[in-house]
Amino acid sequence: MAANEANASDTRAAPLAPLPDHRDVNMPWWQELWRRHAHITTPLRQRGLECDIEFGLSAYIVRASLPDDSHLIISPPQEPPSERPPGDPEGWIATREHPDDQTLFEVLYDSAPSDDPGARQRPEAHHGGSAQPLIDAIDHRLAQLGLLPHPALPHESPHVHPAQPKPPPQAREIPGTPDRGPAYVYGDALRALTDRLNGAESHADAAALLHQILEPTDGLLAQLGEFFEAAGEKAKEAEQDDGFDLSYDLADAAAEIRTLGEDLHTAEDRMRALTPLTPAPQLPSTPARTPSLPSRALPPAPPRHTR
Repeated sequence: MAANEANASDTRAAPLAPLPDHRDVNMPWWQELWRRHAHITTPLRQRGLECDIEFGLSAYIVRASLPDDSHLIISPPQEPPSERPPGDPEGWIATREHPDDQTLFEVLYDSAPSDDPGARQRPEAHHGGSAQPLIDAIDHRLAQLGLLPHPALPHESPHVHPAQPKPPPQAREIPGTPDRGPAYVYGDALRALTDRLNGAESHADAAALLHQILEPTDGLLAQLGEFFEAAGEKAKEAEQDDGFDLSYDLADAAAEIRTLGEDLHTAEDRMRALTPLTPAPQLPSTPARTPSLPSRALPPAPPRHTR
């Protein structure tokens, strides 16, 4: 977990709020719950809010302490309980509560689906279990209340200072084949990342590239899950049977992508821990023996003269 803390702290100038101070922090089951909720707790801790994981009425919740002694409760549906795994519910409910002042209770966000067909759903209901709209809503309300220890800078927050949306990357034309149309700029970006991985000079460099893919909030897999989820919502807008069927398929794809990210959550640390094997020193090769030349016959000794 220490490596994850360091990586997350790099995403903002302000340090992360500390982990909870209780013995469960060292228990594997609690660490697994914390990992499953990292896409909620990490952005809040980046804003200076201390978080913890607790069991609510029927499911695990995130509790975040606020500077005025009130707190946020961020939970999946509790009644009836969610059937989805922890950290990936069908919707999120965020409330602000105070132990001594009930007048401070308010619902900041509610994207949980309603079982009552006649009930009026909140505008955020179409976001479902997406994390980013939830964090945006919390940002907006706490900024209004002055309860963000590390508020976003004006140019970073669309709620405080609306900015023009960034245009998508311009597709370049494929040289020599104008009939094929634009290149796949997003695929090209990932291909470039793959090329960098192939050329990485150390496992630490490879781990840094894995971080770009597996970071639970802003990594490629997390954003790919958001993309398929948004595509599913777009398919529903057709209000046709095939559109609803397609939305279910896309929602399943989003869930599988999130599961893949969860399964690989330790891959970055494991890659960084790898050390290349030191090659065995090569012994100098034994020079080839030069074959000996046949000895020439010695000339006969000169005759001895006798007197």
